[in-house]
Amino acid sequence: MKRGDEITGTIEDLALEGKTIARIDGCVVFVRGGVPGDTVRMQIRAVKKNFAEADLVAIESPSPSRTAPRCRYFGTCGGCTWQNIAYGAQLEFKRKRVADALERIGGFASPLVPSPLAMADPYYYRNKMEFSFGERWRTREEMAVPRTAEGPPGAVCDPALGLHLPGRYDRILDLHECWLQSAESARIVNLVREFTLAEGLPVFSTVTQSGYLRNLVIRESKRTGERMVNLVTRDDRPEIMEKITAVLLGEFPSLTTVVNNITERRSQVAFGEIEKVYHGSGTITETIGPRRYRISANSFFQTNTAQAERLYDTALSFARLRSTDTVYDLYSGTGTIALHIAGGAGSVIGIESVEQAVNDARKNAESNGVRNCLFLHGDLKETLLSSRRQDQPLPRPDVVIVDPPRAGMHEKVAREIVALEPRTVVYVSCNPSTQARDLKIICESMKYTIASIQPVDMFPHTQHIENVVGLTKM
Repeated sequence: MKRGDEITGTIEDLALEGKTIARIDGCVVFVRGGVPGDTVRMQIRAVKKNFAEADLVAIESPSPSRTAPRCRYFGTCGGCTWQNIAYGAQLEFKRKRVADALERIGGFASPLVPSPLAMADPYYYRNKMEFSFGERWRTREEMAVPRTAEGPPGAVCDPALGLHLPGRYDRILDLHECWLQSAESARIVNLVREFTLAEGLPVFSTVTQSGYLRNLVIRESKRTGERMVNLVTRDDRPEIMEKITAVLLGEFPSLTTVVNNITERRSQVAFGEIEKVYHGSGTITETIGPRRYRISANSFFQTNTAQAERLYDTALSFARLRSTDTVYDLYSGTGTIALHIAGGAGSVIGIESVEQAVNDARKNAESNGVRNCLFLHGDLKETLLSSRRQDQPLPRPDVVIVDPPRAGMHEKVAREIVALEPRTVVYVSCNPSTQARDLKIICESMKYTIASIQPVDMFPHTQHIENVVGLTKM
């Protein structure tokens, strides 16, 4: 096998980053665009020591799991890498991913992993989208035609508003439709694009560190119908913001709030050090279960409201709370899990390392009238140890719930949880691999065993899967 060879083979499985796996003469070949069960003709693009990479040339025999993608940008945009796979098949592949991680990384023999909790409609599920301004990505045919607009080196001469292409932070796919958030969201994107082009507003360039427009962030409540438009810019131009606010309200009179975040950061991060509100209060309200949350432009909030509620319900079910229980909510963020479970516990102690998130959690508890939650700011490696110190002890937990970032828990935190000896541990994770690694550390103590597992599909048409595991003390 060498570069340029055309080979026919069968796609056997899914890999990360939108790739699929075929095996040719015992060699693993990563193929982009296939679906497990496809028989395809592929062209070898690169041969490495332990694997090869190939481009799909033609589908000789389509898989029963293959379906027509709904979005016209599928295959170019990196937002929905699995839109060509039937939703039921997506769920099965995700279930297998969780089971494989628990077995291969965690060392758990034949774990019983049920099908992920699915969405009734796997489209228009996101409550937040970040769109970027930048240089428009052009096809090969367009590249052959000289551009009429040229500027200084590094300037954005062909502006676009949309999403970055996979791996291309210097080019933007100019999106006119998107099936991730809502039809109204796409209309807002198109209106803002038309306005900025008509006004000739300059797009921020990371090369020259000049320009005005950086990001358009749209947040919308799936429960209350409230909607926020946040324009992220390099500098303050109130006359432009007043004009675009009037245009937006003329087309979308029910728009809840319009915000301008201003930042001179060199990196492309969609929030600012200065925030100005041009319409409304600067916040929207969303509900999960009985709780209401006020969300500002830069607040963290789960991006799939409906599935977040099912995720938290699952964690609550696995916790098997008693009315007198003390619960630790580790990596508590803005307090959504703590507040969701608070009604069934005696007290909940949330611990979080991001100070702003702790402040938001306290405000969320106050606005919801929840008085049995205490939110602490601190490094978990130190704060957990304080539960066994004499100078500032925390009450020992009956139940521990953890929801760490993708990197998982520090080994010291996992071992400290074991030392605290809670009756139940509930581990919520967005990364089955690091979850399995951490569960192995906890269960190797011979004090805990897996009692329940439930994946939750938070991000249809992508490789991502949330998983909840309940552990009980032996």
